[in-house]
Amino acid sequence: MITIFLTTILHLSTTLPATMVNYGAWVYGILFLLVFAETGLVVAPFLPGDSILFLFGSLAAFHNSINIYKLIVILSIAATIGDFINFHIGRHFGSRLADHPHLSKLISPATLQKSQTFFARHGNVAVFLGRFVSIIRTMVPFTAGMSGMHPTTFMKYNVIGGISWVMLTSLSGFFFGNVPFVKENFQPMMFVIVLISTIPMAVTLLNNRFRHRASR
Repeated sequence: MITIFLTTILHLSTTLPATMVNYGAWVYGILFLLVFAETGLVVAPFLPGDSILFLFGSLAAFHNSINIYKLIVILSIAATIGDFINFHIGRHFGSRLADHPHLSKLISPATLQKSQTFFARHGNVAVFLGRFVSIIRTMVPFTAGMSGMHPTTFMKYNVIGGISWVMLTSLSGFFFGNVPFVKENFQPMMFVIVLISTIPMAVTLLNNRFRHRASR
């Protein structure tokens, strides 16, 4: 499995065009689900949303099989809907989830505390700013819902923040992908980006594993 994954990454210049031609809608759909899951599921803060946006922004610069405008629109919608769902989970079930003896194990108390501190410090604008802080991005809308923030106020910051986050990160990748040095060394550069993107996930999973062992 790992060999197939590495082979795919190292041959993106040939596999990507064919994949997009044959499964373009599926690729956009999978990206939509990944961004939605990171922003909408309070138990999935480990998903590498920033890296996904940056990577596929870079790929859009390398080959026109990925449309940067379509990418931004689709993933902005995913990010906005994700936070909207997350907000209402916090609004209606937040306290019960945080205090539940089993479900609370899926929510990092330390991350929730950081999110609550961040929200208390910045107020409503934390919904916008939290988009750009990977550690607490998933928890901020959940915290906003728990705090009793008005849904209309939340949606204002949610829409602006979601679009801004997707645009800035995807376009950063797009401009990065247009740098001559990157174009000339595209495969190794993409491999490094993918490798770096797995670090937060690995760290989170290891921390959860150690915390679970310590609680025994």
